[in-house]
Amino acid sequence: MGEISVVIDGKEVKGREGMTILEVASEVGINIPTLCHRPDLTAEGSCRICVVEVEGNERLVASCHTPIAEGMVIHTNSPKVLETRKIILELMLAAHTGPCVTDASAKECELHCLAAELEVGPPRFRVREPRFYPVEGISAYVQRDMSRCILCRRCIRACAEIAKKDILSMAYRGFNSKVVVDYDEPLDKEECRDCGICIEYCPTSALSKPNKGVA
Repeated sequence: MGEISVVIDGKEVKGREGMTILEVASEVGINIPTLCHRPDLTAEGSCRICVVEVEGNERLVASCHTPIAEGMVIHTNSPKVLETRKIILELMLAAHTGPCVTDASAKECELHCLAAELEVGPPRFRVREPRFYPVEGISAYVQRDMSRCILCRRCIRACAEIAKKDILSMAYRGFNSKVVVDYDEPLDKEECRDCGICIEYCPTSALSKPNKGVA
């Protein structure tokens, strides 16, 4: 593969053909925050937290799936980028009803940790009807609390690409979008036995191991 020169935050760096902005930045120690992205999963760019500014482009681009090109000049922490990231995160927090929004000790929630990293406080935005779903405890292998889901789709990709089971998918549109099983039925699949991949990849504990005694 050919070598490509780009400038990231004023620093000229080298990448290889086919690499994304995020991959090149990571190689040279430049941190770009991500939420829906995992290096071992197909890049989707659904959360937009990793947006960066590329000179010559009117719009910000998602660094996780945007390939580098010769001569690109990229800004990962410009005022426009930082403000956009904070707004995106505030919108996520406004629709997220998980307890980590107000629980400062919820260190395992990636959404909460990212909010702290970007210094995002309580969201200014309010939704008419926050998404609320009852906790699903029917499965002996996976408990689902979809009120905590931020629609990052990591569970869907992990189930399909790593577990090779394709149990989860997206349904509905807009604010009603939801990760579903079959025709939006409770998750109760024997294929989930001894797996737990979706739990491992969930950033907000919307998916977790069932409490003892769950049938």
